Amino acid sequence: MSAEADDRPQSHEELVDVFDTMEESEAMVVRGLLESAGIDAIITARQAPQDILPGVGGVLVRVSPERAEEARSLIEDYRNSAGADDDDVNDDSAA
Repeated sequence: MSAEADDRPQSHEELVDVFDTMEESEAMVVRGLLESAGIDAIITARQAPQDILPGVGGVLVRVSPERAEEARSLIEDYRNSAGADDDDVNDDSAA
C-alpha cells in the first residue's frame, strides 16, 4: 500500500450510522450529498423478520467514525436549507 492510505474503513463494523430512513431513495440522496462533500458513505439495509416484526426495517447511511460528526452536520444543514426553500415556495404562492 502507498503512504496515502485509503480513507475507507476495512470493515462495516467500523462504520457508524449517521442517517436512518424507511426510504432507500432518500438514503441514496443523502449518500450522494455526503460523497459530493468528499465523505465516503455506504447504504445498508436494516433487516427485520417481517413475520415477527412487521413494518420494522429501514435503510442506514454509514460513514467512518472520523467523519461522522461532519456528515451529521452536513445532513442537518441540508435539511434546514431544504425546509427554507419549501417555505419560500409556499410564501410566493400566497402572494
